[in-house]
Amino acid sequence: MASIQELENTASQVRRDILRMVHAVNSGHPGGSLGCADYFTALYFEIMDYSADFKMDGKNEDLCFLSNGHISPVWYSVLARSGFFPITELSTFRKIDSRLQGHPTTHEGLPGIRIASGSLGQGMSAAIGAAMAKKMNGDTKTVYCLHGDGELQEGQIWEAAMFASHNKVDNLICTVDYNKRQIDGDTDDVLSLGNLRAKFEAFGWDVMEMEGNNMEATVSGLKEAKAKTGNGKPICILMTTEMGAGVDFMMGSHKWHGVAPNDEQLKDALSQLTETAEDY
Repeated sequence: MASIQELENTASQVRRDILRMVHAVNSGHPGGSLGCADYFTALYFEIMDYSADFKMDGKNEDLCFLSNGHISPVWYSVLARSGFFPITELSTFRKIDSRLQGHPTTHEGLPGIRIASGSLGQGMSAAIGAAMAKKMNGDTKTVYCLHGDGELQEGQIWEAAMFASHNKVDNLICTVDYNKRQIDGDTDDVLSLGNLRAKFEAFGWDVMEMEGNNMEATVSGLKEAKAKTGNGKPICILMTTEMGAGVDFMMGSHKWHGVAPNDEQLKDALSQLTETAEDY
């Protein structure tokens, strides 16, 4: 088991990876990636039971699906630093012939990736299918899925939510990155999400809330969610984060949703994040 300090150190390095990846090609989505660095670090370095010896069927191991695939930099960093593929491959992000495309894909055979994602609204359906397959096969492991809050404006999410509850898919933990921002502004201004807790509860889910930029709270929240599995209901975590977390000038605005830092901004951002492993 990793200590909270060790996990925080890893998350700091993951944030450095994210910034350097998007800066190198002047392309990508740093805001949400930075906001979810603690979640992915906790998931892969403390919570999930998996093997880095990747097999597509994922039998007898926990699975993770990234529905809001545009925040691929954070997932790529954590997968690499978990041993799925060489850390040096992060330098190929969004380059010609790279396996690390802007949105995760499967045709290049990247270890850790089981579905192409980024077409918003589809990840929950895929995660439900995987979770149901596990139940049918007598596999007791858990399926995790991450969503953006703006993504919940897609109708397919609510069809999937209704289906999961009806079928008692209780080995599924879907987390919503509840940063209240999307590409065009605040979610309240673009299309208000209303009371998300009440909505998921009305759809028959077990709902909990979690602070996603506090490592201790994130770890304890994910452990609590895992303890709730097997009780007849799918689980939803409303995870409060700040877009751009860890970099002061990126926080508090939707403007860094899909904008890469320039040379000066990168230097400033990296100065705020300790290099705790080794930059690729």
